[in-house]
Amino acid sequence: MKPFAIAALLPLVLAGSLHAADTITYTCDNGQTLAIAYGTAADGRPQATLHRTGGDLILPQVAAASGARYRADPVDLHIQGEDAFLEDEQGRQLRCSRGAPPAAASSPTAASSFITLNGGVAYRARNALPPDAILVILVHDVSRAGAPARVLAEQRYELNGAQVPIFFTATIDRDLIGKRARIQVAARIESDGQPHYINDRAYPALHNGQPLPLAIMLKPVGASPH
Repeated sequence: MKPFAIAALLPLVLAGSLHAADTITYTCDNGQTLAIAYGTAADGRPQATLHRTGGDLILPQVAAASGARYRADPVDLHIQGEDAFLEDEQGRQLRCSRGAPPAAASSPTAASSFITLNGGVAYRARNALPPDAILVILVHDVSRAGAPARVLAEQRYELNGAQVPIFFTATIDRDLIGKRARIQVAARIESDGQPHYINDRAYPALHNGQPLPLAIMLKPVGASPH
């Protein structure tokens, strides 16, 4: 993954408009450190400030299906628990975790009984989602040949006007995963009970028992394959 670069972007407002800001440090998957200050603008609207050597960038808060989302087109920041997902003006994604890089463990630790999957969905069509759109995430085991996939988790997000990219989190019980399990994630966006966008290829969720980053690209229902 390429480093996130926003030094060339102009700040949207003066940094002095931020009130009662709390700065949190994140460590990203490319080794980069990200400092984000959370606070409110002069008009009381929540916002996040990305601190960069080339200048600060202020992102107003926008509607989100889950977590907190901040956006100054085309830069998008989505906060999910202890994780921050950053997308730059070229569509490149950077995943960061709160705090400094963890120290190497001197001895093995017990594995959690749950696995958390994080990812995002998007589509290339230049169409806005309707206000009643719902994102559905399915995690299933497809290892049984000739048998229906076994659903391990289903998440439904009422989007309430949020647009792509939309980030999600799904949790599965490690005890439900057999040694030969093949875990995949499927996504669709519905409106009025009908699917509008679906994924048309498989998205593996795990590698050697560890979660993979999930960037799911959807296509309109009924679209011809390319």
